[in-house]
Amino acid sequence: MATRIVTVVGASGTLGSEIVRALLEKGAKVRAMVRATSDRTKLESLGVTEFVVADLRDANSLQLALTAEPRAVAVVASAAGFSAHTARTKGDNSQTDTEGYRNLVDAAKDAGIPRFILISILECDKAPDVPHFSQKFLTEKYLAEKRQPYLALRAGAFLDRAQDVVAQRVRKGVFPDIVPGGALDMIYSPDLARYAAEAALDLPASALNQSVDVRCNVPATGPMVAAAFTRALGRSVVAKPVISPLLVPMLPMVAWFVPRLRDQIKALGWIRKGGYISHESQKQKDLFGELPTIEDSVARYCRDRGLIKPTAS
Repeated sequence: MATRIVTVVGASGTLGSEIVRALLEKGAKVRAMVRATSDRTKLESLGVTEFVVADLRDANSLQLALTAEPRAVAVVASAAGFSAHTARTKGDNSQTDTEGYRNLVDAAKDAGIPRFILISILECDKAPDVPHFSQKFLTEKYLAEKRQPYLALRAGAFLDRAQDVVAQRVRKGVFPDIVPGGALDMIYSPDLARYAAEAALDLPASALNQSVDVRCNVPATGPMVAAAFTRALGRSVVAKPVISPLLVPMLPMVAWFVPRLRDQIKALGWIRKGGYISHESQKQKDLFGELPTIEDSVARYCRDRGLIKPTAS
C-alpha cells in the first residue's frame, strides 16, 4: 500500500510538531504547510522532507498547497492566529482565525480532501464573545455547511502550554496556576496529537462530521496538578497563581492600554469563570479509548522534560 500523505497546517508550532511526530510514528508521510517565515529546523530533525509554503490569508497559496500531488488523504489544522508567531509577524489574529480558516476549508473541499481534522477548543460553542474560541466554533459550522468531511477535536487546556514555562517553574517547586480556586479540563499535547493522527489515518468515515471533547479524566485544580507533580518527582511542588489576585481586577484596564493583549485577557476571563470544563466524555472514550489521567499525564510530562532522572539499568 502506498504511503499515505497528511498535510499538517501549523506544523511548525508546538502542537503542530507533536502532530507531525505522531503521524510519522504511524508510518504516514507528512506534507508540512508552513509560512515563508517559519523555522523548519525542528520539523526537518523529525524527518519531514516535504514542505509547502502557504498562508491562511492567501487563498491561492492554499489551493496550490492542497492540490499538490500525490493528493493528501487528510488535512490536520492546528494553526492559530492566536499565536506568538502571528504576533511577531504582525499578523491579524481575527483575519487568520476567520477568513483564513474559511479559505482553508474551501481549498480542502475544492481539492477533494477526504477528511479535515480541526484542532478546536473545549466548549467553544459557549463562548460567543471570546475571540479565537468563538472563531473555532465558526470554523466547525463552516465545515458542516460546506459538507467537507471533518472531525473537530475540542481540546482542553494544555498541561504543557503553548509557550511551555511549566518545566522551569516546576524545577523551582512551583506549578503556575492560571485558575486559582477553580478547576479546568486539561490534556497533554502528545495525547491530543495521537488522537489527531488516529483521526486522520485510522478512524472510520462513520466517525466524522462531529466535534469531540478532548481532556483528561477529571477537571483539575492547580493544587491537584501540583500534588501530581509532587508524587511524580518525590519532592514538594505547590500551586501559585500566574497573576496575583490583587492584579486581576486591573486586567480590563491593561487590555484597554495594551490592545495586543486584549484577546488573551478576554480568554483568561472566560476560563476563570469555568469555561474550560467539558460536559461530554463518551465520544472521546468511544473513539480513542479510556481518558488519560492527570497522574499519568503529569508523570509522562516529567519524563519527557527530563524532570525525572532515568533509572540506572
